Amino acid sequence: MIWGSEYVLLYNDAYERMVGGALRNAFGRPFFDSYPEMQGTLEPLFERVFSGESISSSSAPLTLDRGNGPESLHFAFAYAPIWNDAGKVEGFFISCTEVTGLVTARDTLTSERDFLVRLVDDTDTFILALNSDYRVMALNRANAVEFERVFGVRPKVGDKVLDLITDAASREEVRDAWSAGLAGEEFTVVRQFGDPAHDQRSYEITFKTLRDDAGAIIGAYQFARDVTERIRNEARLAQAQEALIQSQKLEAMGQLTGGVAHDFNNLLTPIIGSLDLLLRREIGGERERRLIHGAYQSAERAKVLVQRLLAFARRQPLQARPVDIGALVQGMSDLIVSAVGPQVSVTLDVDPAAPAAKADPNQLEMAILNLAINARDAMEGGGSLKVAVHGETVSAGHPSGLATGDYVLIKIADTGVGMDEATLARAIEPFYSTKGIGKGTGLGLSMAHGLASQLGGALTIASTPRIGTEIVFWLPVSEGMVAPEGWSPAPDTPPSPTVGLTVLLVEDEDYVRAATADMLSELAFDVREAASAEEALAAMDAGLRPDVLVTDHLMPGISGVELAYEVRARSPETRILIISGFAEVDGLDPSLPRLTKPFLHRDLAAAVADLQAG
Repeated sequence: MIWGSEYVLLYNDAYERMVGGALRNAFGRPFFDSYPEMQGTLEPLFERVFSGESISSSSAPLTLDRGNGPESLHFAFAYAPIWNDAGKVEGFFISCTEVTGLVTARDTLTSERDFLVRLVDDTDTFILALNSDYRVMALNRANAVEFERVFGVRPKVGDKVLDLITDAASREEVRDAWSAGLAGEEFTVVRQFGDPAHDQRSYEITFKTLRDDAGAIIGAYQFARDVTERIRNEARLAQAQEALIQSQKLEAMGQLTGGVAHDFNNLLTPIIGSLDLLLRREIGGERERRLIHGAYQSAERAKVLVQRLLAFARRQPLQARPVDIGALVQGMSDLIVSAVGPQVSVTLDVDPAAPAAKADPNQLEMAILNLAINARDAMEGGGSLKVAVHGETVSAGHPSGLATGDYVLIKIADTGVGMDEATLARAIEPFYSTKGIGKGTGLGLSMAHGLASQLGGALTIASTPRIGTEIVFWLPVSEGMVAPEGWSPAPDTPPSPTVGLTVLLVEDEDYVRAATADMLSELAFDVREAASAEEALAAMDAGLRPDVLVTDHLMPGISGVELAYEVRARSPETRILIISGFAEVDGLDPSLPRLTKPFLHRDLAAAVADLQAG
């Protein structure tokens, strides 16, 4: 208690315990004699109370020395005036309690709460709480911004979320997602949300339940993260993995078909050579010659089949040069019309400004014709076929996987039955066909795909069931000049080889060697045979110096190319011709003349004549 105009201090034991050593024997003495450092703070309050005012505070700050140095303290107090009978204030009671600990705890809690509020509001995780009526109970800034981005309106506390979404489908998606959470389920889900008129994104959302003190459900809240790019990257990765698997499968099939084609060529060489010999010599009567001719035609068909296999395997020998693709397609127009028949309407759309492309014109013509026939077969009741040619620039990340640059496109589009996804996925596999037994080899698309890849381009296929199919050749633009009309890489009628020369024939396949030897003998050469490179070198060690070496490339032991180098070293004047079965072109020296299997008598004659002319 403070009493009188001198502010004499009277206190009880509890006050003494609270203030401790700071009392300085202050009982019964003027307050500010004991606490002069508090005069500037407390005297104005004392004067107000003596004027009749009651004053209180729940946490007044005060610096007090309780014996251990100055301390910053907080007190809850109430000053109550004491009136005498004359109505004058004689002093006042002080009810005082230290609340320093409470104030410190409250300030800490407030600081933590403010920190958490800032943390929640500043995080890029989207946080939203709804009550059972889908009204917003709380949300952070990130959620408000994202909601506005995908739905076109920014929500606030108290809004009913479903009323903010104008798109009916989007509204039902939101209702469906929140209904389980509001029913008490806690789960994580990845869903796409957003009004198509604004934006649509994918989110990973965790739903949690809100309950009151009694455990009753009062709402739910969510933590959401935008995972759109992650979903897209996962899709791209899956697509890349599928493309890799497909590439590996096609590579394995290419190696297999390349090897099979090589073996077929070795088998076909003596067959075609022998049949060609029988036809040229007109062996037998009319019936026998007809049978021989039929066998020869079948062998030629087998040869074409092998060429298609090699095209798929990307191992066929190409004579790529600058080609005017527009002129090539226009020149084929009559052939295409004839091939597809009168029930199919053919339209050409050739851009005259389309640049020249790097291509093998003969192989390309065969591929286009095969694709036109495929289109015809897909339009049993008739339809329309459009062949278009134009240029296009490819940028990085193109769906075709092509390198950036300029390309010439050949589009072949039909209005046929189209292909579903399963059929489209297997369309370029060799021997895969939907035409039924006996109605196709299943090599048309695989050959075209291999040809485009071998030329540095690509083949893309787009198809829709009952709508039709569009196949596009992408061929790289050629920087060279298109050869003039009528150009040919070799003379139409090669000169006859000089007779009487000695030819060393090296071939490990007995039947191939025998057939080739017969052809060379017909050309009046003195033929010496060897079944291996080692045997041929032994003959040269014994003194043989051939005018011409004709050797197979792939043989057990020493290869044909290795043999050619050794023969050149021993006999520089000997001319060399490599016989190849297509599949082993990677190991061939381009400076060595080469003849591909299977070949006819006239092909061998031309090749040997070219050696002599060169």
